[in-house]
Amino acid sequence: MEDDIILRTVIKLLIPFILMFGLYVQFHGEYSPGGGFQAGVICAAGFIVFGLIYGLNDLFDILSVGIVRFLCSLGVLIYGAVGVISILKGSKFLDYSVLTSDPVQGQALGILVIEIGVGLTVFSVIMLIFYMFGERSK
Repeated sequence: MEDDIILRTVIKLLIPFILMFGLYVQFHGEYSPGGGFQAGVICAAGFIVFGLIYGLNDLFDILSVGIVRFLCSLGVLIYGAVGVISILKGSKFLDYSVLTSDPVQGQALGILVIEIGVGLTVFSVIMLIFYMFGERSK
């Protein structure tokens, strides 16, 4: 699609808005529908559209497979760490109320951190699947 200048220009203008909407869904997810899973899918869709229009090599220049694998591991580590911290503080796995001295603030903090971990994991797994399918077509 190298010769389709209109499509390339429109996508280049839309991608920042797609990513911004994904971040909005991520950080507003505890107050309204949405959260980590939806945000991860939206952000991955922005990068996938870029890869479809500009090519997989240009996408690799922006977001390499190594970075995506690291983000996948980091997301799972964040999720698990919240659960382990809850256990170490003498409560059940993923009982957020023990994360701070105030149980309500602990719940808010726990949900935020868990949603960040889920968002990173979903984003990176979708990107890895896209990379695998893209490599297969070469």
